[in-house]
Amino acid sequence: MTRAVLIGPPGSGKTTIGQLLAERLGVAFRDTDADVEAVAGKPVADIFVEDGEARFRELEHQAVRRALAEHDGVLSLGGGAVLNEETQALLAGHHVVYLQVGLADAVQRVGLGSARPLLVLNPRSQLKKLMEERRPVYERLAVVTLATDKRDPGELADEILEGLPA
Repeated sequence: MTRAVLIGPPGSGKTTIGQLLAERLGVAFRDTDADVEAVAGKPVADIFVEDGEARFRELEHQAVRRALAEHDGVLSLGGGAVLNEETQALLAGHHVVYLQVGLADAVQRVGLGSARPLLVLNPRSQLKKLMEERRPVYERLAVVTLATDKRDPGELADEILEGLPA
């Protein structure tokens, strides 16, 4: 079974903290966005543009299902993966950690010129909207919620490690 599943908006630190946590546990780190890109043979941004968000979400759900079934390390989910109700059901019983981030820190980490498909038009406004819409879902699914603003990723990884079930 997956040791920990990290959820949160873009810029919350899922990849950075997830890699550190996996290293501390001596297990593999896996990112469902990378899985989607491997299956599709192209970057997430290209999937959105060429195939549409619905196709991306379908590939994303399949990637989460596969990863939860076969990965026994640390898993990071794309920021919107939790919007799928079937994915939400799959997360039940897992140690889900919501990495919470404020808008200012998220903007600083993501950068407003990045290739994030849902942040194209007005990046700051779009990010704020995404974070507000998704927050209740993240909170409901999480076993643990950690604020990441102005915190060291290593300390956050250690905090998650201390709270993991034996």
